[in-house]
Amino acid sequence: MEDQSPTWRSAAVLVAVCLASASMPLAFTGPTVALPAIGEALGGSPVAINWATNAYLLTFGSLLLAAGALADRYGRKRVFAIATGVFGILSVMIAFSPDMTSFNLIRAAQGVMAAAAMSAGMAVLAQEFHGPGQLRAFSFVGVSFGVGLSVAPIASAYLFELFGWRSILALVVAFDVAAFLIGIAFMKESRDPDATRVDWPGSVSFTVALAALTTAILEGPGRGWSDPVVVALFAAAAAILIAFVVIERRVARPMLDLDLFRYRQFVGVQLLAAAPAYGFVVLVVLLPIRLVGIDGMSASEAGLTMLAMSAPLLVLPLLAGSLTRWLSPATLCGLGLVVASVGVFWLGQVPIGAGTAAMVPALLVIGVGMSFPWGLMDGLAVSVVPKERAGMAAGIFGTVRVAGEGIALALTTALLSGLAQAKVSPLIAQPTASSLIAERLVTGDLGGASALAPEVPAPALLASYGDAFSALSLCLAAVTLITAVVVFLSLRRPVVHQG
Repeated sequence: MEDQSPTWRSAAVLVAVCLASASMPLAFTGPTVALPAIGEALGGSPVAINWATNAYLLTFGSLLLAAGALADRYGRKRVFAIATGVFGILSVMIAFSPDMTSFNLIRAAQGVMAAAAMSAGMAVLAQEFHGPGQLRAFSFVGVSFGVGLSVAPIASAYLFELFGWRSILALVVAFDVAAFLIGIAFMKESRDPDATRVDWPGSVSFTVALAALTTAILEGPGRGWSDPVVVALFAAAAAILIAFVVIERRVARPMLDLDLFRYRQFVGVQLLAAAPAYGFVVLVVLLPIRLVGIDGMSASEAGLTMLAMSAPLLVLPLLAGSLTRWLSPATLCGLGLVVASVGVFWLGQVPIGAGTAAMVPALLVIGVGMSFPWGLMDGLAVSVVPKERAGMAAGIFGTVRVAGEGIALALTTALLSGLAQAKVSPLIAQPTASSLIAERLVTGDLGGASALAPEVPAPALLASYGDAFSALSLCLAAVTLITAVVVFLSLRRPVVHQG
């Protein structure tokens, strides 16, 4: 029996990390179905409502590598326990936010704890599992992340309709508490004896650069892209990013090992990490807002509709691993992204108000296509570099994935707002108000948009949004298709690493 106990304990550790990994996207996507109601309840402006999601992704993505260094130095189990515990407390606190500013600040703090929990959890698994078992464990974590995305829309929708938007956080707390308790009970403490001080200059510069870039993108549609504040933010982001690269080149143990980008396949995997952002994740955020605020669905109807896109991620990512016996990862990932791009384009052709039945086929195609790269990319992230650098590679992959989702969401929201503004402007007497009207439409506030343009019939505003969404879908489909080609070319010839 003694020789079997490590197996059961390791399985429990994997369950803890998977639960934590599932709670992160639950916290990210869960509130999206209720964002119009949250904005109305807390008095948020369109930009403030957009920050409700971006604040979480910003801190989550930018601090993953720094959190990993903290876990290595101070103890992976300790950091995991503190992060999951505080994350649960913050999830309760956010339900009692008095205004949108407090809501967004707590969301940013959640992102910090999410980064710590994810980094520490992955470091624990790296110590717990070895060889092929480690790759399988990492893949289960990736699937768990997908499960969180799959469960969030429908579960959050029903909680919202039954108990209000604050109840959505209950599901997050449940997953997080379970991860905390199992982790405390079964994880062994471990540290890196060679760990040095955290690369704070690199961490701070990377975070500030991302914050400046995200703020510039979100403020651009309202202020105008030539506004001095927006231009200054873009310039600051570029300057600080250059400073970050210089810092990482000079420190003894950098947060981001830039030498890894010499590996062609490693670069391909980073592009693969960003692909779901444009072909899947931004739709997980934007579609519920559209379905509830623009199409007029109830929250539960919107959740059921979204399930068509996310349900394939519950099963098909595991199938992707089995298919590698006959097809290369490059082929599976490339074909999956091509299929997803077809679905995204198809979705753009569905008119406003067409209903669930018209949307489901396109959403299923997106979900099926995205499932194959989703099931492979976590394992690929650590298999395309020499094994002694697998930990750093996994950290960079996670950073690119989450930070890329934040940037993609900001860019997509800005683009949708700009497209809607271009459609609305000819319809109104005061074209200067078109940006405000577009921002209201993008956040699902049709009533607020109509109040700003009383002379425009609601069907005309809906048609403007529909045309903008169709154009956006075409752009997202094109980006996903181009990424499919580049990823296939980058990953098609395996590189054998020594050591």
